Amino acid sequence: MHRTTPHNRILALTTIAFAVLAVSPAAQATGARELSSGEQRTLTQRPLIEAAEVLYATTPGLSGYAGITLTDTAVNLWWKGIPPAATTAALQRAVRHAPVHIRPAAHSEAELDHATTRLRSWLDQQGESTAAIKTPGDGSGLVVSDEPGATTFRSSAEVTGVAGVPVRVLYEEQLKPVSRQDDSPPWSGGARTWNQTASTICTSGFGVRNGAGRQFVLTAEHCGQVGHRIADGRGELIGNTSHGHDDHDIGLVPASQVSDRMYVGGRDSNTTEHVVGWGHVFVGQYLCQSGVTSAEQIGGPVCDLKVLFFWQDREDLVEVEQQQGQPGARGGDSGGSVYSHVSGGVRANGTVTRAAGPRMAFQDFATAACDFGVDIP
Repeated sequence: MHRTTPHNRILALTTIAFAVLAVSPAAQATGARELSSGEQRTLTQRPLIEAAEVLYATTPGLSGYAGITLTDTAVNLWWKGIPPAATTAALQRAVRHAPVHIRPAAHSEAELDHATTRLRSWLDQQGESTAAIKTPGDGSGLVVSDEPGATTFRSSAEVTGVAGVPVRVLYEEQLKPVSRQDDSPPWSGGARTWNQTASTICTSGFGVRNGAGRQFVLTAEHCGQVGHRIADGRGELIGNTSHGHDDHDIGLVPASQVSDRMYVGGRDSNTTEHVVGWGHVFVGQYLCQSGVTSAEQIGGPVCDLKVLFFWQDREDLVEVEQQQGQPGARGGDSGGSVYSHVSGGVRANGTVTRAAGPRMAFQDFATAACDFGVDIP
């Protein structure tokens, strides 16, 4: 995703770490529902996320910034050169939550953005417009993903020469769109939606509100283009899609009333969680998704989804992988809630877009907030 004074430079290039108090799972439990091990992992990781959020509020856009990634125990802030003084206060605030390591990066975020533009143009000329360009978030270079058996790339060195930065080529199954039973107003996230215009089934993401107070259901744009009639799984009308961003695959369905809750149980479960705002996502973060088809097949959300890459091109997606090799998402999960646990509920992180085996891609909530000016009600 998306600084110090001279006498602090040595400190900026080493580890900045304070002790982090252990958090009792019992003290962090959300209501009476017992969290799965995967859900608990997102809660245990919360101090790292809070530290990363502090850094992200200040550092992106500054010269030399390359990314923020997470390990199991610390936050890595990647920088090309010496971080400027403007980051000092952010670092001091961040380490109150979790250890922070300043790591040297080979390339800045700005350099990788320029490299992506060059590489995207070349790929389009080669007839490879569907090949995905990604970044691992550490400034090391780019990753190009193409179908198994593709012959466009004679070697990684050839692609590296085009981009001007190191490029790793992956031949893998490409992520494809993956399009609860009977919700009612106020509409919640994680419920079945029925596009009555196109006869497709998807999942609602989150109830949201814009700056003017209008209420919507946020979901995937491919689940309902502007004007399409969207109902719940039993046919009760939610509304006609009013806003859509095709590249980012997010859309808004106007609703009479939405809630700040989302479904997390099985096929016919009424179990919900309180949605406590939204948050950014970081490479190394663990997330869950609550699409309706997965809920039907496994009895609850898909968790242990670890963030691997940020897509660099116009789709601007986030790619995760289910760590036990289970499907990251299934047909009908599209638009569904991607989230992590916090004290008192869950935090909205995005909506499901594509999947291939254990890998899944979603659009992060920060992009929806930017595109549509929406927030959790």
